[in-house]
Amino acid sequence: MKIYIKLCFLLVLFAACGEHKQKEEETEQPPQDTTLVKLTAAQIRNAGIEVGHPDSAKLSGVLKLQGTIDVPPQSTVSVSFPLGGYLKRTELLPGVHVRKGEVLGVLEDMQFIQIQQDYLSAKERSAFAETEYRRQQELNASKATSDKVFQLAKADMETQRILMRSLAQKLELIGIDPKRLNPSNISKSISIRSPIDGFVSKVNVNIGKYTSPTDVLFELVNPKDIHLSLNVFEKDVNQLAIGQKVMTYNTDHPEKKYEAEIILISKNLDEDRMANVHCHFEQFDRSLLPGMFMNAEVEVSDRSALTAPEAAIVRWQNKFYVFKAQSGDTYRMMPVKTGDERNGRQQIDGAGIGVGTRIVTKNAYALLMKMKNNAEEE
Repeated sequence: MKIYIKLCFLLVLFAACGEHKQKEEETEQPPQDTTLVKLTAAQIRNAGIEVGHPDSAKLSGVLKLQGTIDVPPQSTVSVSFPLGGYLKRTELLPGVHVRKGEVLGVLEDMQFIQIQQDYLSAKERSAFAETEYRRQQELNASKATSDKVFQLAKADMETQRILMRSLAQKLELIGIDPKRLNPSNISKSISIRSPIDGFVSKVNVNIGKYTSPTDVLFELVNPKDIHLSLNVFEKDVNQLAIGQKVMTYNTDHPEKKYEAEIILISKNLDEDRMANVHCHFEQFDRSLLPGMFMNAEVEVSDRSALTAPEAAIVRWQNKFYVFKAQSGDTYRMMPVKTGDERNGRQQIDGAGIGVGTRIVTKNAYALLMKMKNNAEEE
């Protein structure tokens, strides 16, 4: 009986160890590669998948590019106010056009009244000190008063002049003309005026809010200097030059063309191996807004580019991919950048992809659907 109990205990122990080992193996399995998909021969045949190679073709005539409307830093103005106050009124909305000197908003605060009062008081004291200086000057000339009294009168006059001029500068800084200020037109409100002709891009305040001198109340854009910022493949940069003409249009109205000129070609490449090219519009159009997506066409000479059939390229989450054929009916999804399109073939550029790379050239979307279905099942 004791032997039977020992055997049962050992069997339970081995079973527990085996189960524990199986759990460890399951937890130690490495994460699956989500860029790989494998099909059987029957699945490949039913999906009609074909494999081929990209071609190095000559593309001539027009280089098609993409980019956005951009604004240089010198054309963007942040409007603040040097004194704090409560916003009493504003009628601005993003996108509204304003002219230079137009009222953007009205602020109110007690300190506006105080600074006007201080200036007018300093002005009166300065006038009195000047009169006293002239009187002491006449008396000192006839030795009816001492030099010390005369010098004190002169010092007091200069002090009052300095105070009055400094307060006048403060008034000009907040938009009040000190020459027109008098006791009858002291105001508790100050108007904030536009420093440029342009349009409003941001309104950061609302009526009743207290603003400090460090707050940016409004952001304005001078549209006369907006640029077209284009992204260009590393291989195509050498075909562009400063002064070259560009025809650009947006997706909604491709029939409406805007002429621009290349003014700057970036000397640096981003992480996607693309250069930034800035173009200046020949004529400003108010419908062109910062951030707007644009297409562009540039006439260039013949150039070599890697192309693949349109059916070889799939789009997923706003990015483009091709499937690289590997051994054992396995395919890897590789990211690519797309370019010019002509005669059913698309320009592509991606790391590890060349004329000798085997890629899926037909029904690539069937692989994408298979890959995403597998991910959902897991």
